[in-house]
Amino acid sequence: MSTKAELACVYVALVLVDDDIAVTGEKITTILKAASVDVEPYWPGLFAKALEGINVKDLITNIGSGVGAAAPSGGLPAGGDAAPAEAKKEEKKKEEEPEESDDDMGFGLFD
Repeated sequence: MSTKAELACVYVALVLVDDDIAVTGEKITTILKAASVDVEPYWPGLFAKALEGINVKDLITNIGSGVGAAAPSGGLPAGGDAAPAEAKKEEKKKEEEPEESDDDMGFGLFD
């Protein structure tokens, strides 16, 4: 039951954030009642407290960025052709790297 309750509260919180409405325990409870979803009474308050002071939209948009990943630059350069130029530079760097093979180690698979 708790997994369903957690999931329901997450969905309700996302609906509230999407509509730019503050996430509160009362609002979560109201939507859950309107959807005929029964949860323990502590779940809505728990989720509201957990999301207090957190910008959920930023959290969702940055979920794919890993540790050490560069932040987006914020806009395109004046020419707008920076991405193809960067891709060409990366391709050149990849071509310059020497290939490693087992032959360099002095033995082969069938020796």
